[in-house]
Amino acid sequence: MSAAPTELIDAHAHVWDRRATPQPWIDPDTMAAIDQDFSLADLAEVRTENQITGTVLVQSAHSAGETRSLCAAVDHHSVLGAVGWVDLAGDVPGQLAAIESHAPGALVGIRHLAHQDPDPRVLLTLTDGIMAVGAARLAVDLVLRPDQLDQAVALADACPQVTLVLDHLGNPPLLDGEALRAWTATLTELAQRQNVVAKLSGITMGADHQTWTAADLEPVVATALTTFGPGRLLLGTDWPVVRLTGGATRWLAAVHELLADLTETERAMICAGTARRVYQLGRRAPAGSDRAHA
Repeated sequence: MSAAPTELIDAHAHVWDRRATPQPWIDPDTMAAIDQDFSLADLAEVRTENQITGTVLVQSAHSAGETRSLCAAVDHHSVLGAVGWVDLAGDVPGQLAAIESHAPGALVGIRHLAHQDPDPRVLLTLTDGIMAVGAARLAVDLVLRPDQLDQAVALADACPQVTLVLDHLGNPPLLDGEALRAWTATLTELAQRQNVVAKLSGITMGADHQTWTAADLEPVVATALTTFGPGRLLLGTDWPVVRLTGGATRWLAAVHELLADLTETERAMICAGTARRVYQLGRRAPAGSDRAHA
């Protein structure tokens, strides 16, 4: 197997303090491995264990307070940026300006938890706000259930100037053959939209949590490589959620195995280059920051 690239950016990780940011979706019976708080210190241990260069933090709640906290954690060294939340139905430019004033260069994207929203097609009602995010030169992360994936196609067409980042490859349903065929067809169509990139992250949640192997993931990773190509794929751990399916180390080992036949340049794109380009990591750092990476 080819060696992992020297630079590895985790483009999708979370931290949370449930007193400040409740996580009501966590079932203590079936999700015991994540039924606790996770701190920046915990995340630093994961980076060290897995030789991760830096992290992009991603919001876990519709909370302005959480977004401020994530942005405050950005040091442009180990924590490279934050994908936060704003009310996409509200004054988006004003909200973004307020975040920027408190944490210059920290915010790299915005995400709405569409997979949990009572309105399953909510994103299609928020195109004005999404376009305002794009006008601010920020990416928009999309977290969708497989049955919502068609919305990403419609959104990409409605907002062609906005960079859309499909989290977790749209959550492919690996254990449902018919649903997986539908996912493959829609992802293939989505990849034709050049303003869309996708994350290799979180896909073990759609497999058997205990027994999955790299071979089980190979069909969806192959689809992603064929449709998007290495230059439009990012790598993320989805930590700490990945603890439900064996942990970050097991996941990253599987990814490196599945990418082993790529060239060194192609692996470097997926493992760091695409994240740096899409989220403008380093280029968004405050001028004069001695820890900013070019």
